[in-house]
Amino acid sequence: MRPYKITSIVFVVLLILLDIAYLGGIIEWWWLAILLVLYIHALVFGAIYIQWNFFIQSSNRGKNERFIAITFDDGPAKQTSLILDILKQVNVEAAFFSIGKNAVQNPDLVKRWHREGHLIGNHSYYHGFNFDWQSSKKMAAEIEQTNHAIMEIAGVTPKLFRPPYGVTNPNLARAVERTGMYSIGWNVRSFDTKIKDPKKLLSRILDKLQGGDIVLLHDSMAITAEILTEFIVRARQKGYTFVRVDKLLGIEAYA
Repeated sequence: MRPYKITSIVFVVLLILLDIAYLGGIIEWWWLAILLVLYIHALVFGAIYIQWNFFIQSSNRGKNERFIAITFDDGPAKQTSLILDILKQVNVEAAFFSIGKNAVQNPDLVKRWHREGHLIGNHSYYHGFNFDWQSSKKMAAEIEQTNHAIMEIAGVTPKLFRPPYGVTNPNLARAVERTGMYSIGWNVRSFDTKIKDPKKLLSRILDKLQGGDIVLLHDSMAITAEILTEFIVRARQKGYTFVRVDKLLGIEAYA
């Protein structure tokens, strides 16, 4: 049973008990308000922290203490070609979680991902700000539309899905189950979309690095391409080996 369901059951039980106590004059009304605030906070944090596995079971790290997996979100994008050049030069295979509409607009890069041995994952079709407010049916439709687009371009159908923004909820859980996908999270978030200083970005990633890590990067960011080679070199100096996320987790990448 998911933590979300357990939390909801506990909330309902406590709410009933507090209602009885309030009606019996044992407690004040604000105890009910406190319980409600705590429950809402649990739902919010459970949604935004994919590592909690609150609404949906996601794979957020591997167990092998020597392996590390690099993952890129949002492509194909401006820096994808340069990042692919770097990965080829240093002989590293990564995972690219593609936005479907970007794949359709950049089919040559999608083909290059596959040709050069990188994993292609699903990151929804539009990655819209309202994705998390959609019904499970519409979410599933976006996932399937992206899978179809990638299949048409590269000849493979992804099984690995990364939720847009890393946000989860009950509707997404139903959509992922309906489409037969695996949810993939991360345990090292680089914040390469926010950090402007390459040295700070590099330090943030390397300081947190451990065996089994899944590192979240974006192939839309110039700063990511700027630090990528040094990150790989220094991680290897620490004794880590880079593998695709499907090998790290021991799961199938494609249907």
